[in-house]
Amino acid sequence: MLWTSWYLAYIAIGLFTGFVAGLFGIGGGVILVPLLAMLFEAQHFPAEHVLHLALGTSMATIIFTAISSARTHDKHGAVLWPVVMRIVPGILLGTVLGTLLAARIPTRGLAVFFAFFILYVALQMFVSFKPKASREMPGTSGILAAGTLIGALSALVAIGGGTITIPFLTWCNVKVHNAIGTSAAVGVPIALGGSAGYMWNGIHANGLPPASLGFVYLPALMFVMVASIVTAPLGARLAHRLPVDTLKRLFAVLLVLLAAKMLHGLFWSA
Repeated sequence: MLWTSWYLAYIAIGLFTGFVAGLFGIGGGVILVPLLAMLFEAQHFPAEHVLHLALGTSMATIIFTAISSARTHDKHGAVLWPVVMRIVPGILLGTVLGTLLAARIPTRGLAVFFAFFILYVALQMFVSFKPKASREMPGTSGILAAGTLIGALSALVAIGGGTITIPFLTWCNVKVHNAIGTSAAVGVPIALGGSAGYMWNGIHANGLPPASLGFVYLPALMFVMVASIVTAPLGARLAHRLPVDTLKRLFAVLLVLLAAKMLHGLFWSA
């Protein structure tokens, strides 16, 4: 296949992931990672680094969407900046630990971990899980631990952290719109720290394709990012007109199928 055909494929998945991210309010990583992994595997990138490249590239795309989302929520006064400042040190520590761990886990083990996380996200969407508020924000050590866990998990599965941060903040009696806005702001250091970690940890990896910066494949990053910017606002607008709860359940099924297809490609393609 010509390189231009692969670039068109990146544009196509960028259009799709941007749309579903805007429609469902989720990070595009949960769907972008398995799609990128399948494309990278089809291009015969080194099997031992296919998922690392997919995770690193997906994390890098989140930088731009996270900044845009955080600015929008801040304009509406939904970001609790004192909470952001308290949790960021733990977030940065967690992203360092997460990317270090991801770089040392073999592709197949990482794929299994990612697949189980996808199942968690799919279940969360299918049942519309919302934890009951039951306590206040923890103290310094507690919020450092929470931030570290959120950052590490987010880096391991290349997400902006919303599927973890929002339930945590809601559980701590933060109002839903503030939890969403604060999670969007927290997504910026997650994306920056995670991207830097994947770049650094992959810089000496052998056999990476040309135009890679560590575990970030730059052509995919560029085309996916530009395409997703186009369709994310469209998805967000349609979210107010479509039966989103029903669509979320259908999308949850799609996530499970994508995770299964990714695992099949990584375990049985040979």
